[in-house]
Amino acid sequence: MTTREKILDIAMNLNRVGNWAADGYEAKQKRIRLFVDETSQMIKTIEPTSFPKKFRKTFDQFLHEYEKLKKEIYHSPKNELLWAETMMTWGNILTHRARLLE
Repeated sequence: MTTREKILDIAMNLNRVGNWAADGYEAKQKRIRLFVDETSQMIKTIEPTSFPKKFRKTFDQFLHEYEKLKKEIYHSPKNELLWAETMMTWGNILTHRARLLE
């Protein structure tokens, strides 16, 4: 799997998780945690030092925000809809920026 494909898989997971959270965080909390854990494992397989400068900056910002979002799921987000929207936003950003990896 190429790095670009991994980034797109991560983006897809972020969008899925965001949609589930927006549809009812409490009811889908188990699934959300499972996918966040899976996404975290996928992130660990990526070597960001090979990224072009423009994408590296985006990825570093994403990692910073993702760590905060990930911590919130274990204490229930204060604002579930904002949490969901932020996950989906990062999914969309990574999807669009992944073309820099071609």
